[in-house]
Formats: sequence, C-alpha cells, structure tokens
Amino acid sequence: MPFVDSHCHINFPELAANMSNVLEKMRENEVVSALCVSVNLADFPQVLALAEEHPHIYASVGVHPDYEGVEEPSVERLVELAQHSKVIAIGETGLDYFRLKGDLEWQRARFRNHIRASRESGKPLIIHTREAAADTLRTMVEENAAEASGVMHCFTETWEVAEAALAMGFYISFSGIVTFKNAILLKEVAQRVPLERILIETDAPFLAPVPHRGKLNQPAYVKHVAEEISTLRGISLDEVGQRTTENFARLFKLRPNVQ
Repeated sequence: MPFVDSHCHINFPELAANMSNVLEKMRENEVVSALCVSVNLADFPQVLALAEEHPHIYASVGVHPDYEGVEEPSVERLVELAQHSKVIAIGETGLDYFRLKGDLEWQRARFRNHIRASRESGKPLIIHTREAAADTLRTMVEENAAEASGVMHCFTETWEVAEAALAMGFYISFSGIVTFKNAILLKEVAQRVPLERILIETDAPFLAPVPHRGKLNQPAYVKHVAEEISTLRGISLDEVGQRTTENFARLFKLRPNVQ
C-alpha cells in the first residue's frame, strides 16, 4: 500500500543531519514519495538539491507567512524558480495571524504574489492559514485562486472553511493533528471531505502523530495519519493509501505511481 507525505521539511537541520535514516524509514513504511516544502528563498537551494538527488522527493518554492524580514518573492522570481521540473508547487504561502501581530499588510501582499505566480506558472498552491481563515478565503477569491488550485495544508479549520476551499477546487490535507484525542471537530471534517480531495502529510519535523506525539516527526509517520483516516471513515488502510497517493499525483500533475 503506497503512501505519500504531501508536506514535509526534511531539509531542516534536525532531519537533514540523518537523511539516510529518514529515507530508509520511508522505504520501510511504504512512503513512496514526499514533497519537501520551501519556507524561504534563502533555503530554497537546499530544498531543490534534495529533490534533484532523490527521484522520489519533490520540491516547492515559496516564502512562509511567518518569515519576516526576508527576501520578498516577486511573482517573476517565483515563476522563474518554478520552471524546474522537480518544483511541483508554489508555497507554502498564506496568512498567519497567530505568531505575528500588528500591521500584516505585507503578509497579505506576499500571499497575493504567490497566488499570481501559481496562476502564471501552472503550479498548484500550498496554503497555510492560522487564525486568518476569513482573510485567507477572501484573498483566494479576489485573486482567483480557483484557477490555480492547490491544497489547504495541515488543515485545522472548520467544515465551513473546508467547504469554501473545496468549492474553489482545493484539496484538504490532514497532518498528525487529526490523530490527537482532542481534535474532535477536525476528525469530523476528515469524515466529511470527499475522499478524492484528501491528502495526508506530516509537516515534519513538527506535529508528530500519535503514537509518536511530542517527538521528532518524519515522513515515515504519515502512515499513522492514514490509519486515523481509515478508522474515521470506516475504509481500509489500503484504500486510504491508494486514494491519497492518486490524489497527490493528480493535483501535482505527476505520473499515477508518483515516482
């Protein structure tokens, strides 16, 4: 049964230092591919290098909304970097009103640039939203993000937010948070999202799923997210693996076997 980690940061030091083990654990757990997601332009070369070195690793290009005081990504720069064949997405991008306060107009402008770059390049968006759902959805509508499509990564919002994103053609990705006992509302969302629109992820090295909660996360653990989806929906683990792998390939325009 194949699994794909649709969102991780294996270039971060705590995982990059032990890359051979990270890749071996992926193999042992039938995680056939992973998308290593860019969070700033300074570290993008590391992300791309991993994708170039390993056939089953892919890259995105973008600047996370939490990164203040870094090189701002122009539409032109993002489109240029996205031309590489191993770059399959724009992001992660979006809005985050949890960590940063005050005048965040720069964050909204950055988000708009990513959406425009996604539409121009034809590469789907990876969207992060935290305590900013209304503005995130509003910006997506204003910038016609539906033309680009993409994924709402590490989803933790309400069913109403999921429904609005689904209406724009977006996929919903569940992380280890869905395995947490207190994530009751999120579990309900995971039961309602159409199976053909679900992705699974780790967001490694963060948010390790049960039974590894509180420890260093890694792509191999995406299998536990799949297990939770299987339980919640009353379907086999094989079906979750197969369907989410197919969804990943379809969204990011890859061959059906992903690799």
